[in-house]
Amino acid sequence: MSPSPNHGDRRGQQPSLVVIHYTGMADGPSARARLCDPGAEVSAHWLVHEDGTTEALVPEDRRAWHAGAGAWQGREDVNSRSIGIELVNPGDRPFPEPQMASLEALLGAIMARWSIPPQGVIAHSDMAPGRKIDPGPRFDWRRLALQGLAVWPEGPGPDLPLADSLARIGYPEDPARLAAFRLHFRPWADGPEDETDRRLAAALAYRGLLSCPNIPQGEAAAAAADGGREVPPQRS
Repeated sequence: MSPSPNHGDRRGQQPSLVVIHYTGMADGPSARARLCDPGAEVSAHWLVHEDGTTEALVPEDRRAWHAGAGAWQGREDVNSRSIGIELVNPGDRPFPEPQMASLEALLGAIMARWSIPPQGVIAHSDMAPGRKIDPGPRFDWRRLALQGLAVWPEGPGPDLPLADSLARIGYPEDPARLAAFRLHFRPWADGPEDETDRRLAAALAYRGLLSCPNIPQGEAAAAAADGGREVPPQRS
């Protein structure tokens, strides 16, 4: 029997996404208790503690209740097609090295088991803009991308309409989706949409397609190369 009773049938689907969360609670025991409480009606497949201890709470072939309302790439019911990983973190501090190392090992194994590509590893905030902000601005997505465990723009792309790029990446239509995109790829940016947003989103949306003749290239695509790419601050 799994530690958490909060799960159900996958409704004919299999995992094609991994959704990364933070617990938003004071400590691991409190988070574990809530994720295993039948009355809370929330759960996740995996819980990764700050010291790197990893716990399986729900079998991966079952539908855990972690994502909630939202959508990705035009499809709702993210729970039925995803695996949820909760990282013990209140949301106001960096993620410790042992925890990140365990997450990397866990992600690699999950992606291999279910043939999930790097673009299938997303933030809770990506699929639920405006409703969720986890794993937040301190999470190091670029670190995962360097190991093939997530995506990150290799450099700025062409200056294309932001809405089109965000939709192509997978973001649902929502007024808060620019903020969600920035949480993931420009975590300390604010203010109105700017050229860097558009170029980074295009680089992600059209990766592998940027040599197509109908997409601007050359100087137009490279103008922001020296300063367009934002990297989350490295924290220990």
